Amino acid sequence: HLQASGGGLVQAGGSLRLSCVASGRTFSSYVMGWFRQAPGKEREFVAAISWSGGPTAYADSVKGRFAISRDNAKNTVYLHMNSLKPEDTAVYYCAAGRSSLRDISSYDWWGQGTQLTVSS
Repeated sequence: HLQASGGGLVQAGGSLRLSCVASGRTFSSYVMGWFRQAPGKEREFVAAISWSGGPTAYADSVKGRFAISRDNAKNTVYLHMNSLKPEDTAVYYCAAGRSSLRDISSYDWWGQGTQLTVSS
């Protein structure tokens, strides 16, 4: 089970941190990713982190503003979001996979999503 939380309503330029707690599987063996889906759009990659917390990857649209981290002792992955823009508004999903950081098809364990709304 993946439980995402931390979404909400924030003004443009603000910051927020999303969390995703995992249970039921060996969290530390998974690549963890964040994806988002805006109304009428496909789900898209946002950020990912390797099982060790070493290699990370970011979508160009969030690079330099968002940071992903994980705490394997707490079975938790975080998405630190700064300088938020209205176009960041979406439902954010955490997911776990075994191989690729960016390829959505490689993720087979999904959380329920948390809504982020950025007002202008």
